[in-house]
Amino acid sequence: MEFLWSVATVSIHWAALIFVGLCFVLMVTLVVMYWVDTHQTTHTIRRNYPIVGRFRYLFEHLGEFFRQYFFAMDREERPFDRAERSWAYRAAKKVDATIAFGSTRSLDTSGDIYFLNCAFPTLAEDAVQPKEICIGERTAKQPYRTRSVVNISGMSFGALSKPAVQALSRGARKAGIWMNTGEGGLSPYHLEGGCDLVFQIGTAKYGVRDAHGHLSDDRLKVIAAHDQVRMFEIKMSQGAKPGKGGMLPGAKVTEEIAHTRGIPVGQDSISPNGHTDIRSIDDLLVMVRHVRQLTGKPVGFKMVVGDVGFFDQMCQLIHQKGMDYCPDFVTIDSSDGGTGAAPQSLMDYVGMQLRESLPLVVNTITSYGLRPYIKVIASGKLIVPGKAAWALSAGADFVVSARGFLFSLGCIQALQCNKNTCPTGITTHNPELQKGLVASEKSERVANYAQELLHGIDLIAHSCGVKEPRELNRSHVRIIENQSQSRLFSEVNPLPEVKAEYIRVMESPSDQESSLH
Repeated sequence: MEFLWSVATVSIHWAALIFVGLCFVLMVTLVVMYWVDTHQTTHTIRRNYPIVGRFRYLFEHLGEFFRQYFFAMDREERPFDRAERSWAYRAAKKVDATIAFGSTRSLDTSGDIYFLNCAFPTLAEDAVQPKEICIGERTAKQPYRTRSVVNISGMSFGALSKPAVQALSRGARKAGIWMNTGEGGLSPYHLEGGCDLVFQIGTAKYGVRDAHGHLSDDRLKVIAAHDQVRMFEIKMSQGAKPGKGGMLPGAKVTEEIAHTRGIPVGQDSISPNGHTDIRSIDDLLVMVRHVRQLTGKPVGFKMVVGDVGFFDQMCQLIHQKGMDYCPDFVTIDSSDGGTGAAPQSLMDYVGMQLRESLPLVVNTITSYGLRPYIKVIASGKLIVPGKAAWALSAGADFVVSARGFLFSLGCIQALQCNKNTCPTGITTHNPELQKGLVASEKSERVANYAQELLHGIDLIAHSCGVKEPRELNRSHVRIIENQSQSRLFSEVNPLPEVKAEYIRVMESPSDQESSLH
């Protein structure tokens, strides 16, 4: 008993010493912090309120997360509100996505849309699969045929982690959709999933560049030799940062990523803000033709619309030069799109939103008689069925999403994509953070999300009385003008007729160039 009493006494003695030591260290720390705060001249708050002023930065950082979980209403948060994120999570997990007691979406906001349900909706037995679309049928030696409606937009290996790319690639294969590589080059993880791929050629020509950063025809042929690479997309600009190149911090440029991109290890990878070899519309069309001739596969370009006259000039030039210079597709991104880092000045104020630019582009291409040859892909915050269905009704052939599929991987909108500290392992190369993202598990959720998004679009299409999503058009949509009035989309922005001088009947590909001149 005395022994136990002695041990307890010694333990209490040492605990007391440790407590006093910790208190002493805390006091010294506070004194040092006080001295530093009162003598520094950079931060006013810390100088006027030493020690206490430091909590401002902590609370400012934590505020992002508290707002998301406790204070923001379902339809308030940006860039994606809780209602949209919750739908994406439920779709990925394939759990009940119904809601009760009415919509939380404002149904009388000027500029918003709603669909016109039909008195006789399409019955399940009358619904059909989306029709097959052929891209590059008249121009490419190896055209691409697909029934997919929803696909994965461009996100680079480097910006994304290895398990994220693996999960997306495998999920795309399971869902029967394509995946865009993003501008970071073609990695083994894109290929291992077995899905169809769209190889994106960015301004830095990652993956297809020579020692001087110029396009390498030999490397382009190597990429095209992969059967999974079905199309090539020249990225002119992207959502959130039109006029600014991709930004990959040096901390994320590992040896593997450097090899894939063809750049030095550990150095910031900043793409040029434009292609040095594409300085005009003529240059762009020449590049489209060049890449298509080398690869034999469909080629198009991606951009955020800014210059509204661009597509008029492009279509006129195609008619002058011939169909051999016509892009096979155009991807229209929105100024509010984009997953990665971007200057706030560009993110907030530059470029047209998809709501305005998509109908404009479709109208212009249609008026010049080129709509059968140029497929239109819509991109930009189309993560829920209603927004994706609107894009199809506006004239898009396909919808692509990046952030919707990030949510399917488990993204919590922590807004740390550019810091290599993503807590879900999606946009970080920290092995400790990556281990939480199990590619085999998340690939199922990627496939689920794609299927549920298409299912949601189908529900809207069938409610409107059409048999499949691509039959939606502008007459199925009304645009809200005020609380008591709306107008048909087809009246506000009608699809134009083909201009008389551009009406052509091209019976075979060999007739195309001569009939256009």
